[in-house]
Amino acid sequence: MTTPTTAAAIEIRGLIKDFTVGLRGVKLRAVDGLSLRIPEGQVFGLLGPNGSGKSTTIKIILGLLEPTLGECRVFGVPSHQVDSRLNVGYLPEAPYFYRYLSGTELVRFYARICGVPSERREARVREVIEWVGLAAAASRRVGTYSKGMLQRIGLAQALVHDPRLIILDEPTAGVDPVGSAEISELILRLKAQGKTVLITSHLLAQIEDICDHVAILDHGRLILEGRVAELVGQKNRQALIVDTLPPAELEALRAWLAERGHALSVEQPRARLDQLFLSKVSRPGNAGGKEGGA
Repeated sequence: MTTPTTAAAIEIRGLIKDFTVGLRGVKLRAVDGLSLRIPEGQVFGLLGPNGSGKSTTIKIILGLLEPTLGECRVFGVPSHQVDSRLNVGYLPEAPYFYRYLSGTELVRFYARICGVPSERREARVREVIEWVGLAAAASRRVGTYSKGMLQRIGLAQALVHDPRLIILDEPTAGVDPVGSAEISELILRLKAQGKTVLITSHLLAQIEDICDHVAILDHGRLILEGRVAELVGQKNRQALIVDTLPPAELEALRAWLAERGHALSVEQPRARLDQLFLSKVSRPGNAGGKEGGA
């Protein structure tokens, strides 16, 4: 009896995207034979240097670009069909919002565009704004928001129609460490709700903390894919953390291991700098002044 596989939120097969550049019509291959399967209910990191094909891949998933060859499906629907986008929320890297709208007006506008029924619209707008921690700043103009607050109101607009798939393109770009940590927490809460999250980021420590799977692209090609725990784990080594040993006991342990053909490397455990930072600074409340907040 075979175990059923998890349904795919996104399935890409043999994807190729060429662009024509210059007067001579030179072909530039942005995505080169990419095949990728993103299961439902996971946080999936799409990584790579600038120019690796991440943004082009996302635009094809969103139906903003047509592939040259290959196919892309979102919940089984070809990405070029409008129906494929009904269950997708999107936060671009540098969202542009009309600065004179309040946070509530902005999210309400997207709720109407996304077809949230009128009888549920106001309650849903309040719900997502509160969920991202901006309830106290909802009546303020978006032009007064900090970078982190803009990212959070952008996340609210991406969630207002309750999509099954959320695509976040560099959601913490330009955001301070406190804001970055709070956005990471929101992403993990989305996963706990059964949502699928596709995220791109250059903050690899953040990706390692929140993603189940990652795929690394380079020059449009998939060069590495797998579960984060398996990719970063060193299976041929083990680490044991003990209280500080007196020198005599440490040497006895070293000798005991040497007799059995094992080497002992002693290192002082280190806290990560981002964790140290977050443990020392205060986190802003929902009032969210311009200089504070995620």
